[in-house]
Amino acid sequence: MTLAFSAPVTTSYTAVPLSLQVGQYRSALADGAVAVDLRDARTRIAEGPLMGAIALDVAEALDLLAPDSSNRLRGATVDARWVLISDDGYDAEMLAWHLQARGVQGARFVVGGHAALRSAHINGTVGDDLLDMFDAH
Repeated sequence: MTLAFSAPVTTSYTAVPLSLQVGQYRSALADGAVAVDLRDARTRIAEGPLMGAIALDVAEALDLLAPDSSNRLRGATVDARWVLISDDGYDAEMLAWHLQARGVQGARFVVGGHAALRSAHINGTVGDDLLDMFDAH
């Protein structure tokens, strides 16, 4: 899927990194970043979920993650730290750029996307709080 935006976005150059290598994925999440799985539902079903990630439709993700959107998620602030994952990384890269242009300097994409995570045998993480919830039932 290709992202489409209704208004052009311009921004000045910033030295803030836009990407994460696969080897940095777990440490970014351990430091408080939130994984966002941008793969479509059919792909998530076929390849399996990315544990601990918020699953969003790539076409709606900018509206939900941008702090200046009226439809934003509660956690969508300029201080938010998103790790964006798409199939191959390209849609996530574009979204990270647009989020950074809107002031979210903590938006990053995983180079190579879910395919690279899968090749490295990384399927996300689940925190103790979520495990406790399942353990209680």
